[in-house]
Amino acid sequence: MLTVSNLSVQFGKRVLFDEVNTKFVQGNCYGVIGANGAGKSTFLKIISGKMEATSGHVTLDPGKRMSVLTQDHYAFDEYTVLETVLMGNKELHKIKTEIDALYADYTDENAEKIGELQVRFEEMDGWNADAAAATMLSNLGIKDDLHYTLLADLDGKTKVRVLLAQCLFGNPDVLIMDEPTNDLDFETIAWLENFLANYENTVIVVSHDRHFLDAVCTHISDIDFGKINHYSGNYTFWYESSQLAAKQRQQANKKAEDKKKELEEFIRRFSANMAKSKQATSRKKMIEKLNVDEIQPSSRRYPAIIFDRDREAGDQILNIENLSKSFEGETLFKDVDINLAKGDKVLVVSKNSKAVTSFYQIIMGNESADTGEYKWGITTNQSYLPSDNSSFFVDEKLNLVDWLRQYAKTEEEREEVHLRGFLGKMIFSGEEALKKCNVLSGGEKVRCMLSRMMMTRANVLVLDEPTNHLDLESIQALNNSLKNFKGTVLFSTHDHEFAQTVANRIIEITPKGVIDKYATFDEYLDDPKIKELRAKMYE
Repeated sequence: MLTVSNLSVQFGKRVLFDEVNTKFVQGNCYGVIGANGAGKSTFLKIISGKMEATSGHVTLDPGKRMSVLTQDHYAFDEYTVLETVLMGNKELHKIKTEIDALYADYTDENAEKIGELQVRFEEMDGWNADAAAATMLSNLGIKDDLHYTLLADLDGKTKVRVLLAQCLFGNPDVLIMDEPTNDLDFETIAWLENFLANYENTVIVVSHDRHFLDAVCTHISDIDFGKINHYSGNYTFWYESSQLAAKQRQQANKKAEDKKKELEEFIRRFSANMAKSKQATSRKKMIEKLNVDEIQPSSRRYPAIIFDRDREAGDQILNIENLSKSFEGETLFKDVDINLAKGDKVLVVSKNSKAVTSFYQIIMGNESADTGEYKWGITTNQSYLPSDNSSFFVDEKLNLVDWLRQYAKTEEEREEVHLRGFLGKMIFSGEEALKKCNVLSGGEKVRCMLSRMMMTRANVLVLDEPTNHLDLESIQALNNSLKNFKGTVLFSTHDHEFAQTVANRIIEITPKGVIDKYATFDEYLDDPKIKELRAKMYE
């Protein structure tokens, strides 16, 4: 058990946490959520000992081991992959290193010390440690021929997997992870979800991936008003129940008994859906213990993302023939033939993210293809959200109102009250709308870009990784908006829930052609014929 007692954190006059008292219990997985700036990462740093609190203390039960997902991707560059993973269990690695050093300088005097260390090593199952570490690496997609490579020689995405293996190695009593799904593909995330859903010790995780939180969490730990409250259930339950509670709070005339019945029915319905889930595990049965009294309205502010269209597009949306692109000798994609239909909501995927971005840049007229051509329907107008939006925010003189005015088409749209209306929908109200555009955070920039897209009233939306940098509230709002949008959408994302709930068609662009299927994302991933075809396309 990990216990937090009277924890307070203050930066200048700003109080981040105020006298927090809470416990994290064995067998539970806690998803830590909160608005941007609420202190999620700070809290993880404090409970893991990486940062000091202003007051209070954190206590881990005696004899228990904590493991933390390393954020410093250069910390282990001088070590091999396998040794880096073994270092996840510091005590085990220390004993192993001592034994190796004593053998390297063997004397009769060292023999007794070696024997003592070997007994401790055996008690920790040390003789099987190398094999266990190698298995963990293989499960995360790191092949045997890389196990003795220095971390300094690996690319960034492979490093992330090694550090994840290090964190998980040796069955730690408490696992602490900040955004563990970053830079992982969908297959690896699915493996991690399964691993954590069946993990018997304590997990504390921050993530913006709702599908991941739903798959692994038994509790949601909500940071709000300087406090942390635990709620039984996963993220979707917390979100839907908090929305229901907020609606009930507004219904002042509704009887308390009726409200309680509505909440109880909600719990029964949600529990039934969880039981049918293909990912249901014994940990998810925690939902059956839910208490109506736990359900509280959230104080979160959700942006109002509404994509309207000036006109409905005709039947001809986009036709692509024989499109190919290479970069620095690498084939990103080739032989891409696609015909989009009205109302298609297309998830564009590839094992190479550069391929997807290049594909978008080509069809939006910002790059040239090596071969092929594309043609947009004459009744279409497109709005594009690129993955790199830095070029839109270079003018340090512009505040947000003036920045958005650049994209207005009519005099009415250029009026300040109109522009502030769009910005207000994206939670830039009052003085926030007068911020200089070059000092915005990543999430604020994306919200500005979404305001720009809303103003275009396009009937085709193209979005390259729109969930990057957004908080959970903005992701949820954007997700709902695209589900309800009546036009055509092309998008890419690493958010599984986003992909599953928006897309009705999956297009995968590869170095050997294109895979094109009308299906949900889960159907696409689970289709054995698709799996076989994908393997051939990348071999």
